Amino acid sequence: MLSLPFALLDRFLVPAPKEARVGWLRGRSYAHRGLHGPGVPENSPSAFALAIQRGMGIECDVQRTADGQAMVFHDWELDRLTAQGGAVIDRRADELARLPLTGSSDCIPTLRMFLDQVAGQVPVLIELKSRADIRVAPLCLAVRRALEGYPGQAAVMSFDPRVSRWFARHSPHIPHGLVVTENGSRTLPATIKLHMAFWQARPLFLAWDVRDLPSKFVATQRWRGFPVLTWTVRSAEHAARAAECADGPIAEGAGIGA
Repeated sequence: MLSLPFALLDRFLVPAPKEARVGWLRGRSYAHRGLHGPGVPENSPSAFALAIQRGMGIECDVQRTADGQAMVFHDWELDRLTAQGGAVIDRRADELARLPLTGSSDCIPTLRMFLDQVAGQVPVLIELKSRADIRVAPLCLAVRRALEGYPGQAAVMSFDPRVSRWFARHSPHIPHGLVVTENGSRTLPATIKLHMAFWQARPLFLAWDVRDLPSKFVATQRWRGFPVLTWTVRSAEHAARAAECADGPIAEGAGIGA
């Protein structure tokens, strides 16, 4: 009985996107953090070059630096992927851009460097990393500045509904999405939390945890016209699930070409 009010509020608060704005997101495979592997670190220029050579879309992660730039890096801390430690947000962009990624001669790229490398050759998905105790507006502004004049297909997304909502308000021409994991929980409180995030974010597309597919919510929003991408596709079983339940996989490892 509760599903009808949720569905009505979904339609009222989050209108379906126009196909002309988001249709390009469908029917593509996206390399999760580039085509990385042994000797080719994630989110590195080498990983991006391999994805471009293969004609795959690219998903990357960005964080804000101390001087307000957008840096392509996944973790909050530098330790796992470089020989140094500390938080990305405590360093300046020029300092980070000189840091080699472990096992490679590649250094951490700025978002502008990444976009210059791709240069519209393949679609890109930019995931903005956030935390509840950090304002999202400075990173959103940095990403918007980097995207100004970019000639290719690019979309932004985040687990944080504040990010998608910021772009909906301030840069609605940039496709903005909500990244979701249900962690296997479909209790009433979890369902309410999901819909509230959807209403706050006002996304134009969804990026869903493949482990939570199939999903009634996903099926409903796809029927309404929202593209649904799914992450992280790492196996043939995941790839089959993505093909059945979503519009494009964000894949790595054995999930590439499975």
